[in-house]
Amino acid sequence: MKTSIVGFPRVGELRELKFATEKYFRKEITAEELEKKGKELRTKHWQLLVDQGIDFIPSGDFSFFDATLDTAVLLNIVPEKYQALQLSPLETYFALARGYQGEAGDVTALAMKKWFNTNYHYMVPEIDDETELKLVGDKLFTNFNEAKAAGIITRPTIIGPFTLLKLATYHGSKQADDFYEAAIAAYAQIFDQLAELGCEWLQIDEPALVLDLSPAEVQQFKGLYQTLLAKKGNLNILVQTYFGDVRDAYQELIALPFDGIGLDFVEGRKTVELLQEYGFPNDKLLFAGVVNGKNIWKNNYQETLTLLEKIQSFGDIVLNTSCSLLHVPFTLANESVLAKEVTDHFAFAVEKLAELNDLKKIVTDKEGNQRLLDTNIALFGQQRFSRNEQVAKQVEALSEKDFVRQPALSERAIVQKDKLKLPILPTTTIGSFPQTKEVKQNRAKFKKGEISETEYTIFNQEKIAECITFQEKIGLDVLVHGEFERNDMVEYFGESLAGYLFTEKAWVQSYGTRCVKPPIIWGDVSRSNPITVAYSKYAQTLTEKPMKGMLTGPVTILNWSFPREDISLRESTLQLALAIQEEVLDLEANGIEIIQIDEAALREKLPLRQTDWHSEYLDWAIPAFRLVHSKVRPTTQIHTHMCYSEFADIIQDIDNMDADVISFEASRSNLDILDALKAIDFQTQVGPGVYDIHSPRVPSIEEIEATIHNILNKLPIEKIWVNPDCGLKTRGVPETEASLKNLVLAAKKVRGGI
Repeated sequence: MKTSIVGFPRVGELRELKFATEKYFRKEITAEELEKKGKELRTKHWQLLVDQGIDFIPSGDFSFFDATLDTAVLLNIVPEKYQALQLSPLETYFALARGYQGEAGDVTALAMKKWFNTNYHYMVPEIDDETELKLVGDKLFTNFNEAKAAGIITRPTIIGPFTLLKLATYHGSKQADDFYEAAIAAYAQIFDQLAELGCEWLQIDEPALVLDLSPAEVQQFKGLYQTLLAKKGNLNILVQTYFGDVRDAYQELIALPFDGIGLDFVEGRKTVELLQEYGFPNDKLLFAGVVNGKNIWKNNYQETLTLLEKIQSFGDIVLNTSCSLLHVPFTLANESVLAKEVTDHFAFAVEKLAELNDLKKIVTDKEGNQRLLDTNIALFGQQRFSRNEQVAKQVEALSEKDFVRQPALSERAIVQKDKLKLPILPTTTIGSFPQTKEVKQNRAKFKKGEISETEYTIFNQEKIAECITFQEKIGLDVLVHGEFERNDMVEYFGESLAGYLFTEKAWVQSYGTRCVKPPIIWGDVSRSNPITVAYSKYAQTLTEKPMKGMLTGPVTILNWSFPREDISLRESTLQLALAIQEEVLDLEANGIEIIQIDEAALREKLPLRQTDWHSEYLDWAIPAFRLVHSKVRPTTQIHTHMCYSEFADIIQDIDNMDADVISFEASRSNLDILDALKAIDFQTQVGPGVYDIHSPRVPSIEEIEATIHNILNKLPIEKIWVNPDCGLKTRGVPETEASLKNLVLAAKKVRGGI
């Protein structure tokens, strides 16, 4: 029996790639120096996998920004406006990822969306009728040769043509199947070049197979690979799926001449059932995803062995991760604060490699490795923590009326309009302002005990005052305090919630150079003390304008944490909702009349199959949000914010959240959501983002003005707010100030022209 992983974290043990790439952006290092750092990390990671005894070692999963973007660039899927800049290949790559504004021209970045049901974001390839899909890059081959030069034979990995073309956006009359022939030729060329280099296996990722597929799409997949696999020669092809089961295409999949098939036994609810019903070919390797690549809890060996007993009869098995380890932190080795009694229950990426090896040893020689199994059984036999009976009773006592706010939205809109007296097209921001080096240093000094709490607070209050002065000066209508006290929109709240644990260095890539450090839900959750009240109350004393209280909603807190596995996601979310409800009512009692409860990650745990959307998720996720604000006064205006997901297909459910105002990320998706809002006569006031904050470029007044007019062409003016598409935490101060000035001036110009 052999071991394998789908992919490995690429930012490095201590985020080395993030810091090197950001230095490159700031022109502090050259492209050559950045490439050198990338090569160092790749080699280090390959050797780590060798040392940990992994048999199938991936290459090609390393990326300076995003693997889907890498595949698009490899295959010449680069729109003309980026090619026209005539930049170097690396600069063009980053222009696609981040936008570009300089002497060569001015272009926005590609759209960015959530990668299936994860918190990772991928860059959406853009294809028009003139796109010539062909092999033009060499990344896959140079990475393989790098590893080979180090004495390591790897298995290159690439996004498959079916998934790539399904996820792309199309500008023109052509659609995915119009590019199948070109894709087959390009991938066949990849086969040939890898075979010439001495490559034995190629991993082709086709996660789109776990989605709802129509019979026509299944036939498209079948036809695509019947032709393509005829060209594979002696190269072994592994088709890798993850994030669910492949029930719609399983029979077609196992009939195709793949040499290996990777199936997810963690999130794939019907994977075992599919094997039992239809079997598995004895001429293929089954890459069994039995170690969870998305959560940080240790593998229960006894449960996994029971699973393996069910499937071993179907042929040769390779022990595999359920998905790429990109979605978990690098290693527990850097965690010095958490007690061993706690960390014994966790496995990050490096530790999951050890789990694969343990399972291999137990399966192949149980008698000789009984100690490994006994230790794991003893761990899972322990009681981790004591339940909070009060929290359990609160959740149990909830009734239907706890999830309904009175009066109705239309009545609240009238009283809020009279109370707040805002102009048409009110302007605001999503919440956070740039976290400068000084802001981060102040927080770090306080955490290390180098400054007192008073000194820490005074600094933050000074920054808040500066932020409010700026907002008033440029004329924003609804202000924010800037969130200078916050490290992360989930971790900050978790620090005041009982039942949470925090790591020191457990960073996970969210997109590009953006990394997050998800907290861990260890036990029952309750609010220990007020979280945001003091700073929001202070900020309101500095202005006559409305000050938004800024909170993170319960669904997002859950989705951006590592959740428990011993209770349902529903129960965990309701615990969080009750805790945040207390904070909402405290803000209201302290004079905050507008409260934003962000649900940026609402869609993240939405089941990938539409038949499961309501029963398994929306039927409790939407009510959990309503529970948070159901007790506030009619005059208190509730906002929420959502970003970087496809919301059009759940837009009615979003309207049912019963917020008063919802802001959406919309700029990178070219305001596509407007049609969905119009189609259902969306009742909630809405703020579609008018410019992209994940790019350093500054939008002009005319650009934002045109965007506002595009919005007004589809939605009534009395329902529209004007705001950026997300928080400004990651941006620099000069570009933020310039962009917001232009935003306010554009809104005023539109008002003046009406």
